[in-house]
Amino acid sequence: MPSRLINWQVQFFGREWDFMDLYHLTLILGVHCLCLLAPFQFTWGALWVAISLYLVSGMGVTISYHRNLAHQSFKVPKWLEYSLAYCAVLSLQGSPLEWVSSHRYHHQFTDKLRDPHSPTKGFWFSHVNWAFDYHSRFGSYDGQLMKNVGDLECQLYYRFLHYTYFLHSVLLGVALYVAGGLPFVVWGMGVRVVVVSQVTFSINSICHTWGKQIWDTGDASKNNWLFGLLAFGEGWHNNHHAFEYSARQGLEWWQIDTSWYVIKFLQVVGLSTDVKLPTEIQKKRKALAKNSIMKDK
Repeated sequence: MPSRLINWQVQFFGREWDFMDLYHLTLILGVHCLCLLAPFQFTWGALWVAISLYLVSGMGVTISYHRNLAHQSFKVPKWLEYSLAYCAVLSLQGSPLEWVSSHRYHHQFTDKLRDPHSPTKGFWFSHVNWAFDYHSRFGSYDGQLMKNVGDLECQLYYRFLHYTYFLHSVLLGVALYVAGGLPFVVWGMGVRVVVVSQVTFSINSICHTWGKQIWDTGDASKNNWLFGLLAFGEGWHNNHHAFEYSARQGLEWWQIDTSWYVIKFLQVVGLSTDVKLPTEIQKKRKALAKNSIMKDK
């Protein structure tokens, strides 16, 4: 992408917006506007397309972007790793390099000013407004500040997805239109993308605001059962911040973690290896730290 276009800026709403800020603003507003057509374009086929793509792209984010690429919680063969990452690309939440870089910085600077979506800057900033501040996160589209994803950037496949990731959703939209007309596009690209995005955004905002803290993590992360369900296990956020390397985030039997069930299935059939889980000793250390703080109070 030409550097002149990337560095172009315009000022409105009391701040400067660069090309990538406006791109993300247009994208998010566009899919939400597309949802306005949903009641008039409803078909059962379109609904099932939306549900299917919600599962594919949503679990692509949780299993690939989050647990496999960002935290390296487990390993799979390259063909499967790349396939899962492609599913995540269709969520329209950014390329693997962008998503993983932001998330690693989130854990490095959780709830501090350098957290890409810190709630200290306000609820709505942590929910969605952070997405409109591309320059502070990365500096430029060619990733000058993506210094924490060298393990991915060295792979041609992830560089390819970084520069072409929007194109793949365009192709999906075309395929949906050919297969089912406007209803498939409205529900498969509008409703589905909005639901997946809002659920993901809520992990950054709601799960740092409302819920229960079980572990001493030194931050505001909380377990929220509703988003544990909607986000395929990601809502057990305090568990995750306590043991960020863990492939399993619903640590109790009753904490539903759909992403973990898939990873466990892959392990059973021999496709998932080096699956990381917290030991009982590690759990006790976190629990004891929490208890000691409560006793001091």
